[in-house]
Amino acid sequence: MRLKYEAIDIFSGCGGVSCGLTLAGFKVKAAVEIEQNAIDTYKNYEPLKKVNVIHDDICSLNGKGILKAAKIKEDEIYLFAGCPPCQSFSRQNPKNKKKTVEERKKLLFEFLRIVQEIKPPFILMENVPGIQSGFNKEILDDFLNRLNVNYYVLHDILNAADYGVPQLRKRFVLHAVRLDIHKELLQCGFKFELPKATHSQFGGGGLQKWKTVCETIGDLPPIKAGEEYPDNGIVHNHKCANLSEINIKRMKIIRANGGSRICLPDELALECHKKKDNNGEAFSGHGDVYGIMDANKPSPTMTGGCLCYSKGRYGHYEQNRAISIREAARLQTFPDDFVFSNSLTAAALQIGNAVPIDLVKASGNILKQAMKIIKLKRIHDKKVNL
Repeated sequence: MRLKYEAIDIFSGCGGVSCGLTLAGFKVKAAVEIEQNAIDTYKNYEPLKKVNVIHDDICSLNGKGILKAAKIKEDEIYLFAGCPPCQSFSRQNPKNKKKTVEERKKLLFEFLRIVQEIKPPFILMENVPGIQSGFNKEILDDFLNRLNVNYYVLHDILNAADYGVPQLRKRFVLHAVRLDIHKELLQCGFKFELPKATHSQFGGGGLQKWKTVCETIGDLPPIKAGEEYPDNGIVHNHKCANLSEINIKRMKIIRANGGSRICLPDELALECHKKKDNNGEAFSGHGDVYGIMDANKPSPTMTGGCLCYSKGRYGHYEQNRAISIREAARLQTFPDDFVFSNSLTAAALQIGNAVPIDLVKASGNILKQAMKIIKLKRIHDKKVNL
């Protein structure tokens, strides 16, 4: 018996969540995204070409319209997934403290509005860890209190590296199941949960070691700063930003001295980086900028600036350049046939804003197990009642 596992993905971006769910065995029936550039990338990935992508602002849509676009009926078993844009919850952006509660909660509560309209059986939501701390806690608490009325909810901060992603990236992950469905799961002896880690820093105890930068991107052809490797139908988007001669000088010294810019002599250090504390650490600026990746560890978090050497520890561990589009995509566990725009700026934003694919896949696998239990139970109950 072949069971169908269907999903809807809102705030879909370039397709990170949809890609991960597809790899877990889901058929994404509809998606919602406001940015046309992201939709173009989404539709360029073969498994997502047939998804009905609604190009619109979620604030202008209603739940029934989204279900209709997905050709899913209200009483069907399906997954409703979404990653409300997280910039308003990021602790890295000091401007967020100046925003009102209403400004910061807007898109999260649009997600909740759609959920309340259609009451999907299963929910997957991801966001930045900052959503549950500091000035965001009251917003999340309000959201969870409203969600708990109709759902059994689990959430935690997960490290993507613990799920086979070669990247140290923490995410707020939420799984929810409607209360009536949860009751059925309990009757079947099934424990609804978050995905279990498959990797750890040192491995052991049935876990594999964290995946490293070198084993993830080390087989890609060498290129120089500003170069693009020809698209040969196998290697796509292997293109990186150009670098000035002074930045290449900085990179060589930094690589030879542990990977951090604190080793730079005064004549090569930026003025804003020269002031240091008693431990030799810079007073101002992000400590990872102008840094070199460690080949034998997971990468730092991929952000919207991940292709720019001056915006983080995005220097290649061996070659005198920043990482390429394809390398950043691999560190996010995008498949090699997931092709991005060759615009470095557009690709960096799409890759950095995406949820790591294998982390989504881990959630998809556990949610699919729960859906399978319910589908089989209902098939059995129907036969018994005939």
